[in-house]
Amino acid sequence: MLGVDELLPLLVLALGGAMLVGNGLALLRPPEQPKEGELGRAPVGRSLAMMAIGLVAAVWSLASMLSR
Repeated sequence: MLGVDELLPLLVLALGGAMLVGNGLALLRPPEQPKEGELGRAPVGRSLAMMAIGLVAAVWSLASMLSR
């Protein structure tokens, strides 16, 4: 059974990876037809900042899992 020591780095890795990939895809593939009230494409500055945060979280969790 997974304890908190094993589960927390996995959750941080999943969250960081999702932030990195999700924001990257939002920049690369904006919606073809945005719905009423939605932006035509994702804000670049915010998306890059979220990608950086996701990358740091993913690398940090990988480093903490590999250092055990």
